[in-house]
Amino acid sequence: MPFPRPLLPAVALLAALGPPALAEVPRADIVILGEVHDNPEHHAWQAEAVAALQPAALVFEMLLPEQARAVTPDLRDDAEALGAALGWEARGWPDFAMYHPIFTAAPDAAVFGADLPHEAVRAALGEGAAAVFADSFHGDPARFGLDEPLEPAVQAAREDLQDVAHCHALPATLLPGMVEAQRLRDAAIARAAIEAHAATGGPVAVITGTGHARTDWGVPAALAIAAPELSVHSVGQLESDPEGEAPFDQVRVTAPADRDDPCAAFH
Repeated sequence: MPFPRPLLPAVALLAALGPPALAEVPRADIVILGEVHDNPEHHAWQAEAVAALQPAALVFEMLLPEQARAVTPDLRDDAEALGAALGWEARGWPDFAMYHPIFTAAPDAAVFGADLPHEAVRAALGEGAAAVFADSFHGDPARFGLDEPLEPAVQAAREDLQDVAHCHALPATLLPGMVEAQRLRDAAIARAAIEAHAATGGPVAVITGTGHARTDWGVPAALAIAAPELSVHSVGQLESDPEGEAPFDQVRVTAPADRDDPCAAFH
């Protein structure tokens, strides 16, 4: 089974409430389109945004780099064949039918994968994001800020979010490792976005969970350290009106998806 992705915690609002019109999503070198993974409305809007932006590259959090190479022109329009070629169901992501229109919305866009092997994510729980990034991916953890510990207040806030995301079912001793796994994922998505821009010249659209789209400590923050010359615009999609300031450039609020109690699996 795939390593569990945390549920989306509540975040606060920076931009005016209401879904941003497609014409109001600015073009940038990298446009990050967040989602709640199992919400069909979020994916429908992502497909519309990608169709409007027509990026040169699409980066998917859900795909390993080798999976992305399976997206060929002869498969791209066939949802069933493409889903099978990607091994989508085996990796535990929601129904591929929700994601397929994103692939066809920009048919000429190169596709890049930003997912990590489950073994690497699990290793980050104990070894930390910096060590895994250096050892497993031969990358410089300092490039993405992984060599620096989080400020105590940020560490505590992120552990609290992981606790809520996992329904208060995890021992407190596991929470720091969960934060490290999330930091590793943020760096991996940022690295893939930079590679996609270098390969295509951009613009690049990133399809990822809204938690990774946070500008304060998610992918945009990693990009600001690793590639400050690139412009970045992040849209967070939420299922409820947040309170306070939200760490996104734009926010889109929708109705929640129809789902079973996500905490039932933890009990």
